[in-house]
Amino acid sequence: MVRLSTLIALILTIVWQGHAQQQAPASTLHSDALHTAKPDYPTLYGTTKPEDILMVMNRVKNYLDKVTPIKVVDKNTNAEIADYSKISSNSIVLKGDFSLTSYEWGVTYEAMLLAGEVTGDTSFTNYTAKRFKFLADVLPYFREIYKTNPQTSLRQIIAPHALDDCGAMCAAMIRATKSGVVKTNLRPIIDNYINYIFTKEFRLKDGTLARNRPLPNTLWLDDMFMGVPAIAQMGSLTGNKKYFDDAVKQVLQFSKRMFNKDLGVYMHGWVQEMETHPEFHWARANGWAILTMVELLEVLPENYAGRAEIIQQLKAHAKGLAAQQSGSGFWHQLLDRHDSYLETSATAIYTHCIAKAINRGWLDATTYGPMVLLGWNAVATKVNEKGQVEGVCVGTGMGFDPAFYYYRPVNVYAAHGYGPVLLAGAEMIKLLRNKKFDLNDSAVMFSK
Repeated sequence: MVRLSTLIALILTIVWQGHAQQQAPASTLHSDALHTAKPDYPTLYGTTKPEDILMVMNRVKNYLDKVTPIKVVDKNTNAEIADYSKISSNSIVLKGDFSLTSYEWGVTYEAMLLAGEVTGDTSFTNYTAKRFKFLADVLPYFREIYKTNPQTSLRQIIAPHALDDCGAMCAAMIRATKSGVVKTNLRPIIDNYINYIFTKEFRLKDGTLARNRPLPNTLWLDDMFMGVPAIAQMGSLTGNKKYFDDAVKQVLQFSKRMFNKDLGVYMHGWVQEMETHPEFHWARANGWAILTMVELLEVLPENYAGRAEIIQQLKAHAKGLAAQQSGSGFWHQLLDRHDSYLETSATAIYTHCIAKAINRGWLDATTYGPMVLLGWNAVATKVNEKGQVEGVCVGTGMGFDPAFYYYRPVNVYAAHGYGPVLLAGAEMIKLLRNKKFDLNDSAVMFSK
């Protein structure tokens, strides 16, 4: 007769063995080799090659080339007007999926130039060159129409009313001019843009670029990028010290007011008359901030007054961003609120900027190389087969509550993702050519 206690013990043993078999199949490694087991990473880990990156970039470029036509048409018949001298009040620039004159496309033009430079593929370069030539060629005719019809095509170029209208476009046109890839004279457009940025945009009493919305005397972190790179590029183009002085001043004055030293990231908005500011650390605005710093440092002369402070600010920001990266490689829509969604454009901007800072010697590859490799691998998962960039937050104003940021829509037609993806890819190709990485005890490690 089997005792009851023995029977219970036998049943428990059988149940436990069955559970153990479910948890540990026969192919399971021995305990002394478990550290070599392959993790179930959500994104590619440790095997990225430059040619993999280029494949993703080509998908984006090919998509954009198809959906951003360069034509003037009759708005009533949609018939093409090839002879620009026949442009009339019924003429418009044909609308594609994205505007040819937006700040998002200023970033995209810059990205295409960088991609062409890094890869040697002139189809990237020509994307920008063709569209800048087109804009310069048709602009005089639309400028005449603007005199009687202020709603005409290209009004953002003719009469900019905000930094969004001109900053990124101006910086990209200066880059194109300096590189010589556009033979058309862009200087009249550049001068018109910089005149608005430098003399017409609203500023606080200390000269900081500002807006009077949503409240008077408001700083938007976005405006570091909407203004500073163009100003810095103008300094590079002309050699005039006043532009560099203003660019350095802007970054330091924005940072003094808006950088959270404890977290190492920036708040999105700051209102002069408020005692306590709405401190939401929106991801893409932080992207514009770090992009501003690397683009300023790119052209700011060595030993220039304030350069060391900008580098220190860049290092502080990079450290803060590193602390907020998710395990999948993405960053969150609100950086320090990890229940907010993962956002693609910010992830791409950080990847580009920190890779560029490594390539330029401002940041250490051993510390930050794995971070940007993971970031790129995350971004690559969001470029679909058509070449569209998914998971990008739409245009976003300044909010005073978390729900505003948490529930901003994402859309493949949010133009903010395309330039950053190409920028990130180009700089990552440079990084992988210049710095070697390997798996050390299964972890990505970059050499010095």
